[in-house]
Amino acid sequence: MGRVFSGVQPTGNIHLGNYLGALKQFVELQDDNECIYCIVDLHAITVEQDPEELKEHILDVAALYIAIGIDPKKSIVFVQSTVPGHTELSWLLTCSSYTGELSRMTQFKDKGKGKESAPTGLFMYPVLMAADILLYDTDIVPVGIDQKQHIELTRDLCNRVNNKYGETFVLPEGRYLKEGAKIMALDDPTKKMSKSAENELSRISLLDDEAKIKKAIMRATTDSDGTIKFDQENKPGISNLMNIYTAFSDLSIEDIEKKYEGKGYGDFKKDLVEILVNGLAPIKQKFEEIRYSDELIEILKDGANRANAIAEKVVERTKKNMGVGLPR
Repeated sequence: MGRVFSGVQPTGNIHLGNYLGALKQFVELQDDNECIYCIVDLHAITVEQDPEELKEHILDVAALYIAIGIDPKKSIVFVQSTVPGHTELSWLLTCSSYTGELSRMTQFKDKGKGKESAPTGLFMYPVLMAADILLYDTDIVPVGIDQKQHIELTRDLCNRVNNKYGETFVLPEGRYLKEGAKIMALDDPTKKMSKSAENELSRISLLDDEAKIKKAIMRATTDSDGTIKFDQENKPGISNLMNIYTAFSDLSIEDIEKKYEGKGYGDFKKDLVEILVNGLAPIKQKFEEIRYSDELIEILKDGANRANAIAEKVVERTKKNMGVGLPR
């Protein structure tokens, strides 16, 4: 069995892009691997957050983990800040990183664009992410393709420390969703679906009600051609909707094309609304059952204890190899 680690920021409702791009993989991987899934609250505060809202979002994401099918008996589920090893290992890795490589990170350049100065946490974010992964001797990291640069930095830091201090970390591999299945914004299919987009109808969150789902799908950008055919380059809007359709049904892209041959976008969209409402209903039901329960808190406490048992050993090994701390 390989060891899997990944995490999600508690910054608002998880949308279809998050679910199909990463979280669905989380569920699939837990049957054949030892899985560790984290709510990365320390990453969330690299930008300004309302403390009370953040506390609620942490529990929202934890409940959604369980609601989508992550089994806390099979997988470790916990909150990042409850395991001290994340910040300790982050500092140890910081001392093996360089400002040049961090300044080239795409997310830092995008979020800091046009600003004379950016938050230091935003600059150091990739090192903390590397620490998250290396802290658990991780073999596999299931993430969206947009996180590839972060995984490459993690591997660079892993190799650098191993070469300088001896065998310290396990070299992780990224597990990426196929490019063709990436979910894009409903209002602009040239951009990925995002929590931070101003237009609420650009995304569908896992907890959205039927009215919001219907409004978002019926207003989704398509084209004037009217033919239901998969062509990401020339027909990105309908292709994006077809990717969502196939993910929530037992129909392939080819099956969908045949089913809607001679039909228009209106029929297709009405059916997609029904498929999404039915597909998300069990997730919403399970979320409501567990979100405000004592069980959720106990799952997170137990997860933190299990995660910490692994993390402490890796931190001690790293400190020993780097020559810091008391000799043993």
